[in-house]
Amino acid sequence: MSSYKDSGVDIDLANQVVGDLTHRVRQTYSPNVMGGLGHFGAFYALPTGYKEPVLVSCTDGVGTKLKLAIAQNQYQSIGIDLVAMCVNDLICSGAKPLFFLDYYACCKLNKMQLNALMEGMISACQDTGLSLVGGEIAEMGDCYRNNEFDLAGFCVGVVEKSAMITGQSIASGQYVYGLKSNGLHANGFSLVRRVLTESVCQERGIDPADLLAPTALYVQPIQALMAAQTVTGIAHITGGGLAENIARILPKHVSAILKKSSWTVPSIFEHIQLAGQVSDSDMLRTFNMGIGMVVITPTPISDPNYSELGYIVDGNGTVEWAP
Repeated sequence: MSSYKDSGVDIDLANQVVGDLTHRVRQTYSPNVMGGLGHFGAFYALPTGYKEPVLVSCTDGVGTKLKLAIAQNQYQSIGIDLVAMCVNDLICSGAKPLFFLDYYACCKLNKMQLNALMEGMISACQDTGLSLVGGEIAEMGDCYRNNEFDLAGFCVGVVEKSAMITGQSIASGQYVYGLKSNGLHANGFSLVRRVLTESVCQERGIDPADLLAPTALYVQPIQALMAAQTVTGIAHITGGGLAENIARILPKHVSAILKKSSWTVPSIFEHIQLAGQVSDSDMLRTFNMGIGMVVITPTPISDPNYSELGYIVDGNGTVEWAP
């Protein structure tokens, strides 16, 4: 006789892991969460106080950074990455984060692995005001090998229609500021893994654990800034780098001028470029280069955590580098 467990799917273990984490997950709940885990859908009551509430949704993963996490058997930072890659996109519209869901697909359920991933997600949700309302576990031995797995995250927020930040009010004379990244975040790891091999890391004195530093969470500083002054544009710097991500929010009648000398590029990017003989253009298009979030404002920002990167001029929707 054969069973589902014999074919590689352990429903009882999955239920046990979810049960063990239920208390921690509930610590992320806001009063708007209705019910709990276990239903076929998650219930969340819309917050009050909005005249024309607009829901904003985002989804993302963490790419091949997973390969490094598996190799080092370190997973909590990847859970933070998953939330950060979604919620950092969400706040670019000025939305308030509401709730988050995750999808975990693996070869064979590893309790330690999943617990660590969930601890990272829970921590990041608590930091950003997200309620972790549900998720999915899928054991698919025919699709993944050995200890392999994949992740996807989904988050939803809300913003008043009149307060949406779309970039359409960006105008000539405004300022471009940046918030520092926490290193590589979760982009460009196919190149990172190709270039920074174990031997190269040893030669250059790079601790491989540093490559797993989690993506910075920008919800709190961005919310504080929006409460203090007008913000006309926000760009999360991921794949495509500074130029392509800023260009996504620029109206066609303006351009952004950036000054490379306005911030210090972390040494990890220099290691990647020199070890892999990567061109300047590829580096700028692949990595955040030390700036994880960009904001555009009509007035200067006094917070020292923000670096003034450049300014807005009349143009054609492009991002240019100052001489």
